Amino acid sequence: MKAKTVLPAVAMTAVSMVLTLAVVVMWLGGAVPWPVALVVGLGIDGGWLATLAYERRLAAQGDHNRVVTGVGWCFGLLAAGVLVAHALTTQGSAAAWLAVAWLPIAAKALWLVHGLWEGTALTDTALNAIRGIQQEARDEAAVARARLRAEAATEETRLTAVTAAGARVAAVQAKTAETLSKAWATLETARAGEDTSRALTCVTTPVTADVTARWELPVWGPTEPVAALESVPALTDEALDVLVDQIRHSQTPPLSYREMATRFRAAGHSASEVRLRAAWKRVVA
Repeated sequence: MKAKTVLPAVAMTAVSMVLTLAVVVMWLGGAVPWPVALVVGLGIDGGWLATLAYERRLAAQGDHNRVVTGVGWCFGLLAAGVLVAHALTTQGSAAAWLAVAWLPIAAKALWLVHGLWEGTALTDTALNAIRGIQQEARDEAAVARARLRAEAATEETRLTAVTAAGARVAAVQAKTAETLSKAWATLETARAGEDTSRALTCVTTPVTADVTARWELPVWGPTEPVAALESVPALTDEALDVLVDQIRHSQTPPLSYREMATRFRAAGHSASEVRLRAAWKRVVA
């Protein structure tokens, strides 16, 4: 992976150095001897490479120097400036030279990107661990979403069933109320009728002559059932003897009959006085 990321920067650097050297030799070759022009071109490329090598060594050590970085960018800008100046002074092919004038800056930028990649590079073990954690988190999120959707669907089904049952109950109650209302209206009509009053008067006049006969409708209301009290089974003689003996010997010296009887009833037990005295006599004897 490291070779794949560094190859574009190396290729761009080589192309920009060749172009810079060629442009310097062609541009200055007519004004100065070509060896001088060659030295100038190699000086620009050499300075560029020297600062790049030193910057790469510092990066390998985990260090950084702004001066070295600044000098490297200066050499890159100088190479780009040479290409731009040559393109502007060349007749007929200025556009072509301007099209490649950005290569030194691009090469420097690629080395910068490669350095950033190296600073954040991880081993295969770490990458596999990160992928495993991410996959586990995605699995847990998917399971949680599925659980929530299932619970929501179940709750929706339950609410639908409850609503339907409530609607049926309400319909039955409404129908029952309507039936009761009609029956009550019939009773009220019969009670308020003149024939009913005359009939009641005929029946009650011989008995209570001064009382106006009336027929009152019954009053209906809700009733609450009362739970029946549970009967406590009576103690057998053997169980009663055991309880009396335990309570009597719960302290030293043993308790008297009155103290034993008081504690017996305070503990929630029930027995008649006759049976309790008989048990006491059996225990004491």
